[in-house]
Amino acid sequence: MLQNKKIKFEHLGLIDYKEAWDYQDRLFNGVLDLKVKNRKAPSDEQTQTPNYLLFCSHPHVYTLGKSGHEEHLLLNEEGLKAKGATYYKINRGGDITYHGPGQIVGYPILDLENFFTDIHKYLRFLEEAVILTLAEYDIKAGRIAGLTGVWLDHEAQVNPRKICAMGVKCSRWVTMHGFAFNINADLNYFNNIVPCGISDKKVTSLAKELGYEVPLPEVEEKLKKHIAALFEAEITE
Repeated sequence: MLQNKKIKFEHLGLIDYKEAWDYQDRLFNGVLDLKVKNRKAPSDEQTQTPNYLLFCSHPHVYTLGKSGHEEHLLLNEEGLKAKGATYYKINRGGDITYHGPGQIVGYPILDLENFFTDIHKYLRFLEEAVILTLAEYDIKAGRIAGLTGVWLDHEAQVNPRKICAMGVKCSRWVTMHGFAFNINADLNYFNNIVPCGISDKKVTSLAKELGYEVPLPEVEEKLKKHIAALFEAEITE
C-alpha cells in the first residue's frame, strides 16, 4: 500500500477538553479500524489511511497521564472549582500538565506507517518543530536529556524553563494526544501542580520570554510549516 503523506488540518478553537478527547478518539479508532480492514483485504483493495493534525486550546484543565502521580495535583476538588478548572485522568504517557487559553494544543493523529515507524523519532520531530518555530522569534530552545518536551536554557541549565510539554499515545503505529505550547498562557495555573512531575525546573511562555503577547494564528502558521517540512508532508485543510 502506498504511503499517504497528506495531513488534514483542523482548527477546533477553544474547546472543552473532554469534547476534544472524544473527537480525537473517534479519528484515532477510525484509522485503527481501517488498518485492520486493510490487513484482511487484498493489496489492490486496500485504502490509504488518513492523517490528521488538530490545533485547539482548552478552558483551564489539568490532565494526568497513565504513568503520573495524583499527588502532583496540589488542589482538592474545592480548589479546582475556585480556579475554574477541571481535572482528567487520561490515556497518554507522562505525568500531570495544564492546558488553558493562550496555548497551542496540538493533537497529531498520524499513521506513522505513512512516514516512519519510530516513536522516539516522532517525539523528536514534534520537539524540533517547536524549536524551529521559537528560532523564528530569536529564542534558542532545545532538549534536556531524559526529559520530553522543549526547554529554554537547556545547555547551561542555570534557569531551565519548559515552554512546551508533550505526552502521546501510540497503538499499531497510530498516534494521539500531543503537545501543549505556551504562547500567551497564564503561567500562574502551573503553580497548582508539579508540572510533568518535575519540581526543580520552571515553566515559561513565548509572551513571557519576549515581553509581549504574540497572536496565536501567527505562531500556528509557523508551527504547521515546520511540521510539514519535518514529516515531508502536505498539510491540507
